[in-house]
Amino acid sequence: MAVKEPFAEAARKRVLLFDGAMGTEIQKLGPKPEDFPDGKDGFNDGLILTRPEWIRQIHKSYLRAGADCIETNTFGSNKFKLDEYGYGDETVEFNKKAAQLARQAADEFENRYVIGSMGPSGFLPSSNDPDLGQKPLDEIREAFALQAEGLILGGADALLIETSQDILEVKLAIEASHAAMLKTGKKVPIIANVTLDQYGKMLLGTSVQAAYTTVSDMGIDFFGLNCSTGPAEMTPSVRWLGEQELPVLVMPNAGMPHNEGGKAVYKMGPGEIAERLSDFVKKYPNIRMIGGCCGTTPEHIAELRRVIDG
Repeated sequence: MAVKEPFAEAARKRVLLFDGAMGTEIQKLGPKPEDFPDGKDGFNDGLILTRPEWIRQIHKSYLRAGADCIETNTFGSNKFKLDEYGYGDETVEFNKKAAQLARQAADEFENRYVIGSMGPSGFLPSSNDPDLGQKPLDEIREAFALQAEGLILGGADALLIETSQDILEVKLAIEASHAAMLKTGKKVPIIANVTLDQYGKMLLGTSVQAAYTTVSDMGIDFFGLNCSTGPAEMTPSVRWLGEQELPVLVMPNAGMPHNEGGKAVYKMGPGEIAERLSDFVKKYPNIRMIGGCCGTTPEHIAELRRVIDG
């Protein structure tokens, strides 16, 4: 297979398409408690160990739909989250396996990239919360450093710090990513994504402008938005980011969630989300990557592929 161009270089030349949601695709497979490691129901990341063929199948469904980039099934695989399931001591090896699984799927296609997914730690270091705000900062940094190390060793082409709700945690994850690169001797691009509510604020009140200004000079390669809202609610923030220097990733949910019988349901169809994101790409040349978050499926990604190619 021909050597693919580096991820950051590819993003400069063309708009790259990310995949869609992982969790909802797992739910479609109807997992039972016995499918998870040690019967720990809901340990979705653990399926890389017990049902790797499921995760490979989901990765490939997005690749077939036209995604240039697939995210590792490691959203909750920092050391703290893995500790909850008894796998904290295996954080590096666990993330390495997940990245290798995605790498195997991506390498069956031409010019595809593996993105190491790093979701929130489960703590809010900026807050005064007696439980969530008291974790020492160096412990949070180390929890992310171990995850980043595993993802890099497993062959990730970039690291994605995503669905971040506390800008101090984003800073710690960025520092951890740089430390992991130093340790492994391999440099990969860093994408720092924050999550905003429908009013354009992170959970603890940080605006998109403050978030971007805080981390943009920390050696990151891309800044982005994902989750929480649909594209309509992201529009003012995307407009502002469209005027900044760093290239941008935009990954909205399939609209705002609706509560139906205690479950979050996302109703925005492939055509509508593709139209919105196509509009963003046309208006703001520094949007170099788009994709989907909660509620988006291979059908959404196939439609995004069509509009990008068009």
